[in-house]
Amino acid sequence: MANSIRTHILVCTGGGCIACGALQVSAALRQSLRAHELQDEVKVVETGCLGPCSVGPVSVVYPDGVFYENIKPEDAEEIVTEHLLKGRPVERLSRSNLLAEQEKPEQKAGFFDKQVKIVLRNCGIIDPRKIEEYIARDGYEALARVLTEMTPDQVIDEMKKSGIRGRGGAGFPSGLKWAIAKKSTGSPKYVLCNADEGDPGAFMDRSVLEGDPHSVIEGMAIAARAIGANRGIVYVRAEYPLAVERLRLAIEQAHDLGLLGNDILGTGFEFDLEIRMGAGAFVCGEETALITSIEGNRGEPRPRPPYPADRGLWGKPSLLNNVETYANVPMIMLKGADWFASLGSDKSKGTKVFALAGAVHNSGLVEVPIGTKLGEIIYDIGGGIPAGKAFKAAQVGGPSGGCIPRQHLEVPVDYESL
Repeated sequence: MANSIRTHILVCTGGGCIACGALQVSAALRQSLRAHELQDEVKVVETGCLGPCSVGPVSVVYPDGVFYENIKPEDAEEIVTEHLLKGRPVERLSRSNLLAEQEKPEQKAGFFDKQVKIVLRNCGIIDPRKIEEYIARDGYEALARVLTEMTPDQVIDEMKKSGIRGRGGAGFPSGLKWAIAKKSTGSPKYVLCNADEGDPGAFMDRSVLEGDPHSVIEGMAIAARAIGANRGIVYVRAEYPLAVERLRLAIEQAHDLGLLGNDILGTGFEFDLEIRMGAGAFVCGEETALITSIEGNRGEPRPRPPYPADRGLWGKPSLLNNVETYANVPMIMLKGADWFASLGSDKSKGTKVFALAGAVHNSGLVEVPIGTKLGEIIYDIGGGIPAGKAFKAAQVGGPSGGCIPRQHLEVPVDYESL
């Protein structure tokens, strides 16, 4: 009989860390564990993005809470012999200000200190290729509750009460959008997910799909129940092969467990999901151009009105949100609208995921309450500007955004202020 697992080594296998050699690091750790007959005591878990992408490959040793960065395959033997056998963390590979026991606030520091993870709650913690690990983290419990305890109107009311706004950029109230789609006449209805993330330097949606694809599937299924749809489509960039691979596997696993398809959880509810890949046209990030592309035509925007909630895909009512919006939905249904609305600012509720890139010490993926000041993101989380240089400006929102200069470092990062 195998011994119980005493230690987990979580190795980030998001796209950035894979490019730096994370898979080779993971293989080397497993090889060293076998050589020292520790494979039954220590488990290597390949997770999604852990956050600090600039120092990848990265890993966390649980329950110790030791964060390792810039790991190379040849470092694996030292980590195993020194840390896992002798209990002495390898100081040259760890950095105290990134100590990453993310779920124990008393152990947070530096990069993780001011982050609040809702969308990224599972990224870096679970193996995204195993639906069992998502379920162990309360996955699909929200869908079960929606199907057995709530009416579609109650789901929409909860969305409205939460105050969540579309995370794609426009910030339209999501609950209102869902209500319009529910009231629209026409059949069939569609639930669409915009994963056509085209802004330079942006990798928020990609990282969610790579690290926690089931959260998006569950969110879309809840949305479908709310508006009366039975079919969903995720429109994702073909340049995101790892995200597509993990999303496709997640859809297959959900089908196998009866969480997608016919008669979901024995409730009679039917919902199917498919993937459509875009060809890299930036304009297809706009909702009507995305819909036109799914229909097999050149991705060109359509005049509005009519809006997609009334006449969308193939002229039928269609609900379109982005990856991050859907990933919030299960937690809103599980913890309640009041809990979600307690985070953020007066008019912008919840958290926002940002790709922090450029001339900062700690670049990577971060999630903070909406309304967090720009200076806190750059200095408290990002660690400030290298070489003691002065901050000049930060670009927000991609090409359609703008540059915020130094005199506005105290501006709250929310829809109204920006």
